[in-house]
Amino acid sequence: MINNKIYDVAIIGGGLAGLNLSIQLAVKGHSVVLFEKESYPFHKVCGEYISMESWNFLTNEIGINLKKHKVAFINKLWITSPKGESLRSELESGGFGVSRYKLDFLLKDMAVAAGVLVLENCKAEDVSFNNNIFDIITNKGHFNANVCCGSWGKRSNFDIKWKRAFTGKTSSRLNNYVGIKYHVKMNFDEDVIALHNFKDGYCGISKIEDDKYCVCYLTKASNIKKAGSIKKAEEEVLYQNPHLKNAFEKMEHCYDAPLSISQISFSKKEAVQNNILMVGDSAGMITPLCGNGMSMAMHGSKIAAAEISAFLKNSISRKEMEINYSKKWKNNFETRVATGKFVQYFFGRTAATNMLVKIMNKSRGLTKKLINLTHGKSF
Repeated sequence: MINNKIYDVAIIGGGLAGLNLSIQLAVKGHSVVLFEKESYPFHKVCGEYISMESWNFLTNEIGINLKKHKVAFINKLWITSPKGESLRSELESGGFGVSRYKLDFLLKDMAVAAGVLVLENCKAEDVSFNNNIFDIITNKGHFNANVCCGSWGKRSNFDIKWKRAFTGKTSSRLNNYVGIKYHVKMNFDEDVIALHNFKDGYCGISKIEDDKYCVCYLTKASNIKKAGSIKKAEEEVLYQNPHLKNAFEKMEHCYDAPLSISQISFSKKEAVQNNILMVGDSAGMITPLCGNGMSMAMHGSKIAAAEISAFLKNSISRKEMEINYSKKWKNNFETRVATGKFVQYFFGRTAATNMLVKIMNKSRGLTKKLINLTHGKSF
């Protein structure tokens, strides 16, 4: 099938960044087509904690009644080291918990209502840019657009095909992670987000909707490979932290098997590649222990929407759009991402983590400083 219409914007990937971007552009009067390879609703590997900096954006600009959907409000932080050293702190900025299964589905419906053509079970296979028009080949046909955005998440076939720099850095401590997620029921404080550390990884636990909790951890692929299975790795590695052992032994799983994603990289990425604006994790990732990736994805979509709309209205050139977006992404997120890498460097080492938790217990000012550096203001 060949679609003869030229859309203003084509978005590859329908996660938080892509969906929010599509809604904003449609509301501004632009024609948008969005390609999502899955079918909504579906689960994603994600910590499912959102810092409060996104509250006004989601409620006032996007129009989601979050209170109606009974999201969990979180204002306390609990950090433990591999040996069980414990730090509890107020989380002044605060946040809320909601599953991607629910949130992405709500956003998809809002995108459709705003006039976005959302194509599910639709995989983008190739993209070319000629004569200022993008040609996107999908399993559902050819589509053309004036602007193309990549919001396909942490890693895709396009990243490999284009040989984006981060795909070749397999030996770095910032690369080759595996993410594992469960939804569970458990006896745990509703207003706390826990960050339990273990050798070469950490596990976050926080409440989402419907009396469920999200348990999501990041570990080196080598830990699972050495153990031979996810379950065995949990018992041999995660259980070395007594708090994690206690949690895992008592939690009630809501679905049979965990969700997993491999080859996660926190290396630097370009915000614009081959004239395509990258949004969300495809533009750059903050380490999950900072609990701020979802807010960054949404904030990034707002930055992109403004620049794209200005270009489509002939207020700026394509080159200016690309430069402006790259600069604003860097100005808003570079310090946060760098701080996340610094903190992950310590939390990824057993001895360093034990020491850091002790230091943070003695210096609450340091704890507050690290939290502030990885969080932003309302946007």
